[in-house]
Amino acid sequence: MHDNPESTQLHTYDAHVRRHTLFVATVAGITASVVTAVLTLGVGYMMWGAVSPSGEIASGIQETRSDIDTNLRGSKWVEREHELIDVVARANPAVVSIIVTQDVPVYEQYFETYDPFGGLFGPGNEFRIPRQREMGTEERRVGGGSGFFVTEDGLIVTNRHVVALESARYSAVTDTGVTYPVEVLARDPVFDIAILRVEEQAPEEGFPTLPLGDSGSLQLGQTVIAIGNALGEFQNSVSVGVVSGLSRSIVAGDRQRRTSELLEEVIQTDAAINPGNSGGPLLNSSGEVVGVNVAVALGSDNIGFALPVNMVKSVVDSVAEHGEIRMPFLGVRYVMLNERIAGAQDLTVTYGAFISSGQHDVAPVQRDSPAASAGIRAGDVIIEIGGLSLRERSLANAIRTFSPGQTVEVVINRGGEEVRLEIELAEFTNSQ
Repeated sequence: MHDNPESTQLHTYDAHVRRHTLFVATVAGITASVVTAVLTLGVGYMMWGAVSPSGEIASGIQETRSDIDTNLRGSKWVEREHELIDVVARANPAVVSIIVTQDVPVYEQYFETYDPFGGLFGPGNEFRIPRQREMGTEERRVGGGSGFFVTEDGLIVTNRHVVALESARYSAVTDTGVTYPVEVLARDPVFDIAILRVEEQAPEEGFPTLPLGDSGSLQLGQTVIAIGNALGEFQNSVSVGVVSGLSRSIVAGDRQRRTSELLEEVIQTDAAINPGNSGGPLLNSSGEVVGVNVAVALGSDNIGFALPVNMVKSVVDSVAEHGEIRMPFLGVRYVMLNERIAGAQDLTVTYGAFISSGQHDVAPVQRDSPAASAGIRAGDVIIEIGGLSLRERSLANAIRTFSPGQTVEVVINRGGEEVRLEIELAEFTNSQ
């Protein structure tokens, strides 16, 4: 079918060569047609039907197969879309916008006259100097975030930084626009988590709640859904993405960089998380909460982070049962190892919690603590607690996944040998 660049030379050959060449060209053309037909079969059914010697019958068969495959692919996408729509419809009533209000001063501007010449040049020569004076206060909205109900009687999970102002007043607005005043029951000192409670009596049917899933089962590429009060303006905004990373450690702070904190083991996602989404849920495709949206990488595209819900469960359970956050206590002073510290201390492991008083005159193991009772001593390295390795998490972070009174197995490295201890965690008090 293509022009042969050497065809212009055929007239110079004798007839025998010319016939031989034409024969070879004919065979090559037939072969090329067969090869083309075979290759076309792998590219698309419709092209195969167009060159099939079976004509309309073969074309019809291939078109039918193509339609079936297209319908199957389409039905799968439609089914997935309907599943996501259903998840959002079920979750939305349990997601709230947190409104932060505070009494702020109200100022009035006025002009003060001043005559530097003491009236020497008569009236009308004074200067008018603008001044401000306070005219009382008024309640204004000063911030906002997101949250979600976890109990039917009105407990709400949000981020600690959303409700950080002690003097502010807080309210929760549902997806239907109903506003409830809320009080802050507890602010977690370690995790960026706070628990709120609706001050009014719950409706007879109770508040809608979201089930807490298992963040430990998350996989890279898994579909997740973020819902929240985006930019503090667009209530219950929905975005869909995937799990982009697990067990990230980041330093998060406010936009003015006045405060910052280390967040460990957070979930990275490309689902859009904007300012105002803080405290909102990150859901899996079953509608279970797998994370609490907490931060976004400024200056980036679609790099957001969420606290894993397994960190939050013990906080929710503690507040629901006791009305406050009760934290577990081990009773050791430590430094998290790296290769440099391990080399300086001549240790055989390069990760874990190295029990040491550091530069302070403080006992590395607190007297009468669970650690002391179990026999932990200075120089030990805790490498695992309750089945959680300390390769990529701090000891404080690992301990917070447990509850006071819970017995856990602690694996330590002592002089190059592993020692396993059963320890019952105590409850932390302010005196400890």
